[in-house]
Amino acid sequence: MTDFSYQLYSSRNFPPLDRILPILQKNGYAQVEGYGGLYADAAATRAALDAYGLTMASGHFSIDLLEKEPNKVLDIAGTLGMKAIYCPHLAVEQRPSDASGWSDFGKRLEAAHATYSKAGYLFGWHNHDFEFKALADGSIPQKLILDAAPGISWEADIAWVIRGGADPFQWIKDYGSRISAVHVKDIAPAGENTNEDGWADVGHGTVDWKALFAALKNTPVQYFVMEHDNPSDDERFARRSIATVKAF
Repeated sequence: MTDFSYQLYSSRNFPPLDRILPILQKNGYAQVEGYGGLYADAAATRAALDAYGLTMASGHFSIDLLEKEPNKVLDIAGTLGMKAIYCPHLAVEQRPSDASGWSDFGKRLEAAHATYSKAGYLFGWHNHDFEFKALADGSIPQKLILDAAPGISWEADIAWVIRGGADPFQWIKDYGSRISAVHVKDIAPAGENTNEDGWADVGHGTVDWKALFAALKNTPVQYFVMEHDNPSDDERFARRSIATVKAF
């Protein structure tokens, strides 16, 4: 099995960064995934990671930054030693309302891919749930994005696929060749963990991660990134989640 990563967004409510890094090191994580809040002083973030023997293999960058300030993105990614760059989200007001709009967004991602792949980075899109909600004509935004951007890879956030009402196994079957990273997170049983937005530690919810790992073996996935969008205790989440996947 690969080295496991941790999306530092999971610990955004538990500063400072130097508190979570030794916890990750102690629990056997080798990598982390970055997000915007860590990039203001990339050199300091890199020094902190180096101190605990961790690498930031991948990072999230907004579509605005990716399109408008590519040199800044490349500087941050280079300073932090990233290998992969992912566009993580599209704000509600930025989301297209029809199929042609989503295809156009895919073309924008393909253009960004040209920029970042030329600089030596893996480039892709990270999903949430809204991309799996059918449009008025029945088309699915996630399919429109991937089909309009044949060069990009996919960071598959499996729990959001499920929350979007889709079957992750079918998506792995249909688009597995595009998957370079996976967000590994879990969904609590209905009505539980309401203080954590209904998410759960990996292996302590309803997602069949053992079967998903087996299905993902046939894809080119490089990064398995533990994530919890709103843990009440990030140390507990980090510890229990990696213990689950290491047991597979």
